Amino acid sequence: MSHPHPELGAPPKLPKGALRVIPLGEIGRNMTVFEFDGRLLIVDCGVLFPEEEQPGVDLILPDFTIIRDRLDDIEGIVLTHGHEDHIGAVPYLLRLKPDIPLIGSKLTLALIEAKLQEHRIRPYTLEVKEGDREVLGSFDCEFIAVNHSIPDALAVAIRTPAGMAVATGDFKMDQLPLDGRLTDLHAFARLSEEGIDLLLSDSTNAEVPGFVPPEKDISNVLRTVFANAQKRIIVASFASHVHRIQQILDAAHEYGRRVAFVGRSMVRNMGIARDLGYLRVPAGLVVDVKTLDDLPDDEVVLVCTGSQGEPMAALSRMANRDHQIRIVPGDTVILASSLIPGNENAVYRVINGLTRWGAHVVHKGNAKVHVSGHASAGELLYFYNICRPKNLMPVHGEWRHLRANAELGAMTGIPKDHIVIAEDGVVVDLVDGRARITGKVQAGYVYVDGLSVGDVTETSLKDRRILGEEGIISVFVVVDSSTGKIVGGPHVHARGSGIDDSAFDAVLPKIDQALNKSFQDGVVEPHQLQQLIRRSVGKWVSDTYRRRPMILPVVVEV
Repeated sequence: MSHPHPELGAPPKLPKGALRVIPLGEIGRNMTVFEFDGRLLIVDCGVLFPEEEQPGVDLILPDFTIIRDRLDDIEGIVLTHGHEDHIGAVPYLLRLKPDIPLIGSKLTLALIEAKLQEHRIRPYTLEVKEGDREVLGSFDCEFIAVNHSIPDALAVAIRTPAGMAVATGDFKMDQLPLDGRLTDLHAFARLSEEGIDLLLSDSTNAEVPGFVPPEKDISNVLRTVFANAQKRIIVASFASHVHRIQQILDAAHEYGRRVAFVGRSMVRNMGIARDLGYLRVPAGLVVDVKTLDDLPDDEVVLVCTGSQGEPMAALSRMANRDHQIRIVPGDTVILASSLIPGNENAVYRVINGLTRWGAHVVHKGNAKVHVSGHASAGELLYFYNICRPKNLMPVHGEWRHLRANAELGAMTGIPKDHIVIAEDGVVVDLVDGRARITGKVQAGYVYVDGLSVGDVTETSLKDRRILGEEGIISVFVVVDSSTGKIVGGPHVHARGSGIDDSAFDAVLPKIDQALNKSFQDGVVEPHQLQQLIRRSVGKWVSDTYRRRPMILPVVVEV
């Protein structure tokens, strides 16, 4: 198996008749660029949600650097399904060139069009369905039905003179799907007969043995929870998990409860799914949240966002007593989703908060209220035996997932030297039927903070972490510009450092001594004096308290 090397340089010029593949995403911000004969095709363009070590960041985008100067070469953006980690960054790419065509299924396009409306972008779209085949410039694309945790998901087979590449998107092999739409193994077998030169396969559950249970298995668990609930039921789920919400609606209808959606994205997405026929809603079942006060608690179901502990989501605010809906003893809260790696602490903090106010919290750890939308190891083995790809490129996963998926491919007979593990930015070229890593391009994190896109750097985040963990110490000094003498201060103040302001009396003589020595040496430039103060105070704090707060010196000349 080939894998990236830290010494990889820029890729060479793409040979004539070859296909280049560049992955730009992991679990989140999924985006893959295909290049043939000078033209580009993009598959998915998603966002990643920040973790605790990225304070203040709202979203993380793929790095568009490698295509920023080639926007006119893009034939289109194929969207495999409507989850945020596959469509969330589209508005930011279309800001650069609004007329790039978007190709996807009916539900996927409806979800992204609603999102783009908020950004005041009217996209050019091409709706496709399973079995359709569209020629997009140099790329002949065929779309295949796959089963996932959102309706209308598609894989795409990309035919070029260099060979056929198949991108699965996110998929599993639920044999009893709620909507009856199976992963089309017959289509994949047909493509296998034609010859799949490169298979890009979902790796999320490659470490999990066996097969994913059917989505319908959750129904019995939900019915038991609904039967035993004494007061309100509050369900937190992803705003795009239509199948899961359908089961909530079915259970609510069975037990005589009314349902209200809470949160802008939940209201918007479920409205779209209902209007397009993907969500079956009995008449009178869904009501406006404002009418809930008129209903008894045991006839109420609230469906909201916040299953990942997001600070501003409805469920987190309920847990913090910062929402119009107040948790009371006897309420039942269901977290009907998976735990995304990195979100564990935030989720358990919300669970503890809800429990504190008397709620009974049902989650994946104590009940079967979630099944994955991604194929497990048994399904992937079965899939590879059907597809028989000549080359395999695991995608959509962290290193451990990619490696596990590669091992599965090797077990089914794919030669190890035909399996490429490529992290973000690593370039894979398909030349004469063989996939090889040929270089690496820039593919860092691009942070969205409010209206700012890309302005927040790793240095900025380091400063924010220091402020959050160690606090800040400000030092204010006024000096005479002609004599260099101190005429005001030093004044020292601390915030969040855990050090009382009175303790800084001990460091004032050290600041005076250091400044007076610098004046004698002829060092009077304010920036140099600030650096001197920072070193003096920093050394004292480190020696005295073993802490490293941010030190902000201010030198004013008069």
